[in-house]
Amino acid sequence: MPCRCNPNDTMTLRALTAALALAGASLPAAAITVDGRIDPAEWAGARHVTEFVQVQPMTGGPGSLRTEAWILATPQGLAVAFRNHQPAGLPRSTQRTRRDQMGQLDRVNLMVDFDGDGRTGYDFVVALPGGIADEVITSERNFNDDWDGHWHHATTQDAEGWSVEILVPWHVAPMARPQDGTRTLGIYLDRVVAHTGERIAWPNASFMRPRFLSEFARVEVPHYDQALLAVTPYVVGLNDNVAGSSDFDAGADLFWKPSGQFQLSATINPDFGQVESDDLVVNFGAVETFFGDKRPFFTENQGLFDVPFGAGNSRLLYTRRIGGNADDGSGAGDVAAAVKLNGSLGQVRYGLLAASEKGEAGRDFFALRATRDFGAHDLGTMLTHVERPWLEREASVASVDHLWTPDGSWTLRNQAVASKSTTAGLRRNDLGLQSRIDWLMGDGWRQQLYLLHLGDELELNDIGYLDRNNFNYARYELARREDAPAEGSRYASYETRWAVSNRTSASGLHIANAAAVQRYAELRDGGDEFWDVAMWSAGNDDRITRGNGVVRVPEKLYAFWERSRPQRGAWSLEGMVRVAAEGLEGASKPGLELYFEPTLHLGEALAIEFGLGLEHEPDWLLWRGGNRLGSFRADTATANASLQWQLGSRQELRVKLETIALDARLTQAWEVGPGGRPVPVAAPADVTDFSLANLGFQVRWRYELAPLSDLYVVYSRGGLAEDGVSRSLADLLGDATSLRDAEQVLVKLSYRFAN
Repeated sequence: MPCRCNPNDTMTLRALTAALALAGASLPAAAITVDGRIDPAEWAGARHVTEFVQVQPMTGGPGSLRTEAWILATPQGLAVAFRNHQPAGLPRSTQRTRRDQMGQLDRVNLMVDFDGDGRTGYDFVVALPGGIADEVITSERNFNDDWDGHWHHATTQDAEGWSVEILVPWHVAPMARPQDGTRTLGIYLDRVVAHTGERIAWPNASFMRPRFLSEFARVEVPHYDQALLAVTPYVVGLNDNVAGSSDFDAGADLFWKPSGQFQLSATINPDFGQVESDDLVVNFGAVETFFGDKRPFFTENQGLFDVPFGAGNSRLLYTRRIGGNADDGSGAGDVAAAVKLNGSLGQVRYGLLAASEKGEAGRDFFALRATRDFGAHDLGTMLTHVERPWLEREASVASVDHLWTPDGSWTLRNQAVASKSTTAGLRRNDLGLQSRIDWLMGDGWRQQLYLLHLGDELELNDIGYLDRNNFNYARYELARREDAPAEGSRYASYETRWAVSNRTSASGLHIANAAAVQRYAELRDGGDEFWDVAMWSAGNDDRITRGNGVVRVPEKLYAFWERSRPQRGAWSLEGMVRVAAEGLEGASKPGLELYFEPTLHLGEALAIEFGLGLEHEPDWLLWRGGNRLGSFRADTATANASLQWQLGSRQELRVKLETIALDARLTQAWEVGPGGRPVPVAAPADVTDFSLANLGFQVRWRYELAPLSDLYVVYSRGGLAEDGVSRSLADLLGDATSLRDAEQVLVKLSYRFAN
């Protein structure tokens, strides 16, 4: 991005610092003009931060490039400026990207915990070319980029480096009222150097450690209240070329924030992200696919409700349930309205969510969350309730979570969850418990113990996401981080983890023991590398038959390697290799998966990404109904391509193509016999070879009318074809391009009216 200031007027670091000091910290702050030029008069009285250290690699020593920042609380919001020294001899990334798509770019992060209690943080990211991302941080180091906030930013650059100015309005997040007229913020600042992969930060904290959000620097600032009233109506017109029909829809979102202590979000006939597209997934497993949520109503002030429970993506509130598949099987539920309250009463933070769907099969959803910080102890509770009249079902969940941080080394998290449901008069109740203990031992070593119990009848999926119940899980992990590899090593830093685990059902059925070794490494070329090797013992699979019997299974073997390299010249690269033996033949018949994804950067505004994946599974075990299983010799090919073109600062064009081809040839049919032993049988008529082809294609043009106000024109097409015979992958991929189960043209206009 070209410099927006006159090079002859560029101030040196020494002159700028002296001018700020002479301005006097006692004078009232001038209004900040967010233009990327760090004007001494505007930043008079700001806190000047120069103590940046290197956290990636995690040496804690001075960064290789000088970095400065200024922090200033103003009535308009929290203002932060960065001055990033970067000589002309060190390449700078200039690729412009769409929102929330960062990659390996020169960028800065401003992370703010507005209450300073380590509960919820907000990450505001600005890249050198002007691209942005924003995320919500919960559970110390879980980042979620579904949220899009309204904040201000600008960048400039010159021969000696580049500068960033950020202004975050106070109404961007709910926050408790301070008692003495001042507010204590938790703040973390960092910059990423794209060419080397270094991260230089203040304070010395890292999301690679178990505790991150609670390690932010505490900064005391004057308290300001800022009100917001924003209404975002939208209209959508859709033409279905397959059905030969057209449709029109309209609705509105309302955000009212009279103060930081009370915030109301409401929606009528809400916008449910018609312009967003999920990645193609072919899932034959017993666990449903988890998808993120970009719908504006559900991403605004949602961090308080983000309560994980269980492994992986499991959580108490999964907003994709609201407006998800209707109980009568008629398609997506039609949401009539929803409301959300966030606020604080004294030291208690609370949130309330309610949503209602239309029609006889419509459901009603409710969630209540409250938290209280007691210093070393942090206590939270959550209640959810769902009414599903079509199924004659009501379901409730209650949770209590506790965080204890007795010192800088120990972190203990405990949570208890109870569920209660009634379906057609049949009641079911059960409990779930989890405990996670982290110990930072020093000298790069750490340990973690994780214990999980999920009762046989624990049910969260009416409004939450739980990949399974009836489960006991114990895992111990020992890890060591090395931030000073030997001279000449290709690694800048790495962390190696050793883990052992045990899995049983809640009734004591042995599922498997497992051992794993993995390493995550940052490389000196700015890229990263990850590998993982794991072995599961022989045991039992109690999920594959969907409740029709337990299957005895042999040992399993996994090996995974992934590598990324940032842009060098016109290309950036990613790739992975996976070897897995998961069928009834055990480790003697491993499968192989390869994926390669190069990206071609044509100037600063245009990038074309290609992806090709091939997978061969000689022993793929699938459920075929009842107590029947099939072992298949399967081949899968994926071919993806996308184009991202930033047409100036307000327009973007995205073209996205995804295809999947799968060919599976039956090698043996099975029935589950006594004791769970698979018994080979002659193949029934409906257990045969099969193949499928899947297509997803979208062309999306977006024009930004104003912040959080957009005009979209979208063309999308897709389809799925399944066949009961084996076919070549080349034929299937060729057929995929002609699929046309759905073909739509959509025009959407949304405009945010705000004070």
